[in-house]
Amino acid sequence: MLDAIKKIVVLLFRGILPFVLLFFKTNSFAQQPVVKEEVLVQNFYALNHQPLFWFSSDKNLRKATEWLTMIASADHLGIEISKLQADQICVALLSNNTLDNIFKEQRDRQITGWVLSFIKVLQEGNIKFDYDEVNVLRDSRYIDQLINAKPDETVSQIVARLDCQDSDYLVMKKFLNDSILIGKTDSLKFKKIVRAMNYKRYFAVNYPREYIVANIPAAEAMYYRNDSLKLKMRAVVGMKSNPSPTIASFITNIVTFPLWNVPHSISVKEILPKVQKNVDYLEKNDYEVVDTKGNVIDGSGLIWKNYNRNNFPYLFRQATGPGNSLGVLKFNLNSPFSIYLHSTNSQAAFAGDRRFLSHGCIRLEKAFEFAKELLPDKIDIKALKSGKKNTESKTIKLPQKIAVFIIYNPVTVVAGKVNFLTDVYGLIK
Repeated sequence: MLDAIKKIVVLLFRGILPFVLLFFKTNSFAQQPVVKEEVLVQNFYALNHQPLFWFSSDKNLRKATEWLTMIASADHLGIEISKLQADQICVALLSNNTLDNIFKEQRDRQITGWVLSFIKVLQEGNIKFDYDEVNVLRDSRYIDQLINAKPDETVSQIVARLDCQDSDYLVMKKFLNDSILIGKTDSLKFKKIVRAMNYKRYFAVNYPREYIVANIPAAEAMYYRNDSLKLKMRAVVGMKSNPSPTIASFITNIVTFPLWNVPHSISVKEILPKVQKNVDYLEKNDYEVVDTKGNVIDGSGLIWKNYNRNNFPYLFRQATGPGNSLGVLKFNLNSPFSIYLHSTNSQAAFAGDRRFLSHGCIRLEKAFEFAKELLPDKIDIKALKSGKKNTESKTIKLPQKIAVFIIYNPVTVVAGKVNFLTDVYGLIK
């Protein structure tokens, strides 16, 4: 499809075919469902103050053809377009310009939507986090880039200027064009590297001074400050049956010697059966039984065999100290999930290569060092390591919130080489 488009465009520019753009006036087009127009497009025309942009001059029509040709071949930039959009662009490049003004305005706005969406994805990627409070709206920036583009600048030059310049991104882009694109745009490798390039674009515009990123497929975390890698560590992430969500948020405080209020699903699926086999399991693992208000219940007075996952009315809570599953440090972050970064009472898990073992939280191999980086004057590593059971829990507010990104990036660049990771959750399809 895209190769055919490129050949047609070559003919257009050579003059073998007359320059024609867009619109075919048929009943089928008129009967298509009305799609809600993006606010981005509405804002563009509000600033343009004219109903037509591309159809306002022959020069703009030629520029529209350049943009559509670029979008149609966007796979070389690591940008995917749908088959529907590719078909629409093909029609736009082949059809004539004999429609009345109503249809002309509709198509003018459609082209604008395509171009603005392309400019936006080119710069900030197409990443959808399960929860994202870091990304900010930049629509006015992309509108300005289109309206105020230099008149003598070609679309290729504009794209080259706006494209991501991150060194790892450029390595992946070169690998994409040299090793993947030839007839393999449906391959898993293509889809993986496109996702990875989109992450690089996202970070290029959402670039905080200080942040930590945990990559699920790599099961590792990296802490950056002022464009410098300060700490790299192994991590334990969610197992496939309990996957870690992707999150772009902020760490707001650190809890020393945290209690672990066991989620209900873990309480009834994992701990309850163990207690029913041996009630001593509670004492051996520092658990107590609490009601939904946090009041402690005497577990010895409960008839455990009468409970199952459907009728168990209580929760389990694990005491603070070195035996706590959260370890002695918890890094709280904003999100609708009960997910956080934390230390662990089992460092042995970091020695293995398959570190997909948690219920969704991220366990950090170097949690003490990370906490010390964030709060150098308030973290006493010696006291943390020597803490006992039921040590008082304390919450320390960070002087400024720290960005945290939990991502699902299946491609990394190591020493200038592209490295494909296992798609542990089976998300790349």
